[in-house]
Amino acid sequence: MRRKAVLVTGGAKRLGAAICRRFAEAGWHVVIHCHNSVDAAQDLAGELPSAQIVRCDLADSEAAAGMVRALAVELEDWRCLVNSASVFSPDNVTALDPETNRTAMRVNAATPALMAQIFLAKSRSKAGRRVVQVTDQKLANLNPDFFSYSMSKAAADCAARMLAMATEGLDRVYTLAPGAILASHDQSAEEAERSHKLNLLRRRTAASEVAEAALFLAEGPLASGETLYVDSGQHLLSQPRDVIYLEREGED
Repeated sequence: MRRKAVLVTGGAKRLGAAICRRFAEAGWHVVIHCHNSVDAAQDLAGELPSAQIVRCDLADSEAAAGMVRALAVELEDWRCLVNSASVFSPDNVTALDPETNRTAMRVNAATPALMAQIFLAKSRSKAGRRVVQVTDQKLANLNPDFFSYSMSKAAADCAARMLAMATEGLDRVYTLAPGAILASHDQSAEEAERSHKLNLLRRRTAASEVAEAALFLAEGPLASGETLYVDSGQHLLSQPRDVIYLEREGED
């Protein structure tokens, strides 16, 4: 494969799928990573002009590392890694659940950092390598809900910023921080529609906007280490709880 290529983790569904579609529209060969969503990944690959599927459990860091090494051999111009996959399970700031925490820290932080290290070392692209680590606006707008998830995203953000300090030449590492975009956890569509407008602009940010931002980071001129927020200003607020619960409590 000689076309410029991107690997999107968690690319079969939700934000990952939107990112895959946007890169495909821009002429990239898209590698769709999935774990259990094989059927969705196959359906998406069938829609795109140039795509392939890779399957791996990101809780298995060694398997993920092997996947990256294999792609580095296979793809002649692998330019971008978008670490979009994450687990989002609830636990409480006063009662951390050890298993929830272990899984979140591995899938959301440790494995993406390892994949980024190997990608930056092994990819053969002459155009430079770009890592886009998807984090969360809540790192600038902390609340105590989803404790292990938030902890893991903070670790992912810190790892990406340190990796950016080690980049040279055309290589870049960025963080992309979305706000509330799609219904998550146990939200209904109606709840999501209301809660996702709890931001400065009182509008719902679209998945396509996050996808456009990911493509911009892959192709644009920003310096390594920068963070791009796509959240209609949510990170500029002070919200004492996750918007899922603010909406249920009738917060305005």
